[in-house]
Amino acid sequence: MSSSDRNPKTSGTQPQLSTEGIPGDNRQALFLEMLPHRLKRSRDDALFDCYLPAHYRRVARQYWSPLDVAVRVARWLDELEIASVVDVGSGVGKFCIATALASHASFVGIEQRGDLVGMARGIALMLGLDGRVRFIEGILGDVMLPVAGCYYFFNPFGESLFGPEHRLHDEVEVSQARSLRDVRLAEKLLTSLPVGTYVITYNGFGGTLPDEYVLLRSESDLPFPLRLAQKRC
Repeated sequence: MSSSDRNPKTSGTQPQLSTEGIPGDNRQALFLEMLPHRLKRSRDDALFDCYLPAHYRRVARQYWSPLDVAVRVARWLDELEIASVVDVGSGVGKFCIATALASHASFVGIEQRGDLVGMARGIALMLGLDGRVRFIEGILGDVMLPVAGCYYFFNPFGESLFGPEHRLHDEVEVSQARSLRDVRLAEKLLTSLPVGTYVITYNGFGGTLPDEYVLLRSESDLPFPLRLAQKRC
């Protein structure tokens, strides 16, 4: 995650998702937008973001992976025949859901904020993806991550490095100490993964890939660097 505008503090209840105000053909438009072979310079993120409450739409560019990233990653997954992905810090589920639309892989998102997990589950259900995409509420280090062929990070611990005015809300621990702990846990996770596991980062994860990983692909024409590495030993 990167910095964002201040958002209203949310309650602990799960949000009630509604399609009110969303064009009836938006679902089909989103599916078409995510076709990997679609020749288009950039995807329209509003087609996904319209499913979010207004205060989360305002910070979508800072916190949620762009659809352009989802399409790039989807191509990599299908080319390498990667069948399963875990997204660490999945937020509202945009990466998991959008990349599922554009690929054949299945996805699990791990997110610490219950309201975001509720939104992600609701959107996946609306789009008919609840069989291929699921979300777990929990904190890295406290929940057992599923075994997967690939792990995805969009700078999930960056929020802790910014002041209160740049945070989503303060119902979870957000501090520099927390960020350092999370980065160490991520590095420990990457070290423990089996040989052959892939890791994809968009704007990094705050730490350094262990020496056992070999960089296979890197693209820099997106707002942040997108990289694919594989554990080789």
